[in-house]
Amino acid sequence: MSAEALIDTFGRLHDNLRISVTDRCNIRCFFCMPEHPVEFVPRAEILGFEEIERFVRIAVGLGVRKLRVTGGEPLLRKDLPVLIGKLSRIEGVTDLALTTNGLLLAELARPLYEAGLRRINIHLDTLDRQRFLEITRRDELHRVLAGIDACLRIGYRPIKINAVAVKGLTEPDIVPLAHFGRRHGLEVRYIEFMPLDAQGLWRPDRVLTADQILEILGREFGPLVPVPDGDPRAPAAEYLFADGVGKIGFIGSVSRPFCLKCNRIRLTADGKLRYCLFALEETDVKGLLRSGASDETIAATIRATVRAKWLGHEISSSRFVAPPRPMYAIGG
Repeated sequence: MSAEALIDTFGRLHDNLRISVTDRCNIRCFFCMPEHPVEFVPRAEILGFEEIERFVRIAVGLGVRKLRVTGGEPLLRKDLPVLIGKLSRIEGVTDLALTTNGLLLAELARPLYEAGLRRINIHLDTLDRQRFLEITRRDELHRVLAGIDACLRIGYRPIKINAVAVKGLTEPDIVPLAHFGRRHGLEVRYIEFMPLDAQGLWRPDRVLTADQILEILGREFGPLVPVPDGDPRAPAAEYLFADGVGKIGFIGSVSRPFCLKCNRIRLTADGKLRYCLFALEETDVKGLLRSGASDETIAATIRATVRAKWLGHEISSSRFVAPPRPMYAIGG
């Protein structure tokens, strides 16, 4: 197989693969899933661990080095530590991480760590029980906090907190989350509300922007200092607190799009390859994996998908069209 790097027509090098292992979730955040019953992909259509492992090995042969396992809620996938073990042993993988809502972490943090996982992102928008219920439609804040505590005890590093920021709702949570992160050695990353919900609730005026969050934090902590020599291709703009205690990040997909430095491709739970979270098209690789296609054919498909990548999502323009699949069906 050729080791040709995954470079698109705009010169962006792709070495980061996000792998969704399920579209199911055990909470119902309003900016992601509807409360009413959801029609999930039939289990027979979800990629098996061996299929995922094979695809990753091929992608690593093309220069992919970073993997992130997502969902839905990935911890709902039965025997997930088995997959983590398979991925962690692939030669060439230098970074393996997982994004979770944390509800099942108290039980699974240890087996995942023993399988080779060290980096974890936990979704937590608020420390207020009532607001957590309003956002997720589930009264489960205590389980998320227990999961964070388990990860701290076991020794995961880094542990990042992903907090979606919604104007008119989560302003009271910005400062308490920052204090929580500083107190426990966690990096809080504020994520702008994106048009990926299943109910069409997103509006531009509901986006609490990175600059607005910085202003809120500045009033509490003083001016934040941009991290020097940060990873130029990382989605988060990182800052240090002026007193040197802790770090914070902003994923400004709407107000500060980072499309021009994007290095990610995505594999959905049902085996579709996407060159962008907001892509309107996707490439079927499950059919190739299940029809006996050669590694070379699959590698060529990955290259073609990357070459077809657009310049960017254009959320802030009149040309933007929301993807046909919501966030939980694409992979976080």
